[in-house]
Amino acid sequence: MAHTTDTPQIQSEPKPPFPEQKLPKPGLEAEMKVRPKYEAPRYRPANKLDGKVALITGGDSGIGRAVAVLFAREGADVAIACLPAEKVDADETRRAVESEGRRCVAFEGDVADRAFCASLIDQTIGAFGRLDILVSNAAHQNRKESIEDVTDEEFDRTFKTNVYAYFHLVKAAVRHLEPGSSIIVTGSETGFEGPEALPDYSATKGAIHTLTKSLAKMLAERGIRVNCVAPGPVWTPLNVADVGQPPEKVKTFGQKTALGRPAQPEELAPAYVFLASDADSSFITGEILAVMGGGTAPG
Repeated sequence: MAHTTDTPQIQSEPKPPFPEQKLPKPGLEAEMKVRPKYEAPRYRPANKLDGKVALITGGDSGIGRAVAVLFAREGADVAIACLPAEKVDADETRRAVESEGRRCVAFEGDVADRAFCASLIDQTIGAFGRLDILVSNAAHQNRKESIEDVTDEEFDRTFKTNVYAYFHLVKAAVRHLEPGSSIIVTGSETGFEGPEALPDYSATKGAIHTLTKSLAKMLAERGIRVNCVAPGPVWTPLNVADVGQPPEKVKTFGQKTALGRPAQPEELAPAYVFLASDADSSFITGEILAVMGGGTAPG
């Protein structure tokens, strides 16, 4: 093996302190002072998703963008869903996917709307003629100081974006998914740990984890696998735009992990490739894969 002086990735990613920053909702990656890393220059593809079509919600930025890039590098065409306000980020994701030699189409809408979830599946089939991989990744999150600060509207919004969208997308997609297809959802360490500042968000992630196990059993006989990636802290616009996350907390985001930093999106994306690839994970379904930077939790 050739000698290399490159620092291992586990040690080379950005660590706190980060610049103090606050972004208005929904939070644009293009406006972050330290841009999340998604290009994954160390990643080497093996045509694991050659000829497949993937739909990724929240694919405009953060984890979703990094997943879109690696799916494309593995040979998949990609549809992404985003809010209209996130178009500038979605355009960057589209260019990144196209630079990998694959097609990318962005659909604008709100996954909290059941009708949009159904139309999103139809639009993807219309654009590509098939659907093989569904990634339910879009999320809504705001920290609160007390239970009295969780309004009914906020509670509904968090559940509709995080849980209902997952349910509606799967329900609309299953009739199009052939045996060997894969459904992946983004959970969270909060679904294991239940941090006090995120009661509604943590509840949605716990629900996602359990729903994944139920759907995996329900769809097994159809040859469709259902799995979840549960990240720890990840450097994305979600946290910088969290209304209850003050700039001084953004500055130290992720420092309590064993690695002393948050993950970069490009460090999460290979887990989604693994779960999307029938060759790599054909006997894995109902799994909650924790990627938590040293934290451990039952899956």
